[in-house]
Amino acid sequence: MRKLILGAILAGTSLFALGTQAESLSPADIKVGKQYVELPTHVPVAQPGKIEVVELFWYGCPHCYQFEPSINAWAGNLPEDVSFRRVPALFGGLWNIHGQLFLTLEAMGVETKVHTAIFDAIHKDGKKLATPEEMAEFLAGHGIDKDAFLKTYGSFNVKSQMEKAKKLAIAYQISGVPVMVVNGKYRFDLGSAGGPENTLQVADYLIEQERSGQ
Repeated sequence: MRKLILGAILAGTSLFALGTQAESLSPADIKVGKQYVELPTHVPVAQPGKIEVVELFWYGCPHCYQFEPSINAWAGNLPEDVSFRRVPALFGGLWNIHGQLFLTLEAMGVETKVHTAIFDAIHKDGKKLATPEEMAEFLAGHGIDKDAFLKTYGSFNVKSQMEKAKKLAIAYQISGVPVMVVNGKYRFDLGSAGGPENTLQVADYLIEQERSGQ
């Protein structure tokens, strides 16, 4: 019960009501310490030479689910010099189970194929996807081999990626989701930015700052 309560708190920590969109931001409105914070220690990016944008999320987070249409449309139109990736937030319990699911699918190269279907299964259909067997059964309906999934789920590679994700969350100093980080330097969320669209405006602003070397 304690883990469930903690999960509910963490999922909403960074946010006021997701549906509340503040007035649209102009570049002049965006300030460090207000819409975003600069991390005291910059975190190395996964793909040097590109401007990295990371979204930390949890499949069970309703705010992450509601953010999906906006961030997917935005990520699909990023320029070549920007890389976008998702990292699961691992706060224990179901967070870790779902995070391992994501990292397994990523290792298999099929995560983008079923990402939305997993969110829908949890938030629309009420599925828990709380065991590898339940996940494998669900994924089989989307063309993913059950045995291959289960083998990858328990693999050393996926367990290593879990440890990396945990360390990233600590380095980013996150306390809730969804959270975005630009180039390992700047952290912000829907609450600090003022809603989903403003969050993406902050991301665009920080990308441009990094591109221009400011």
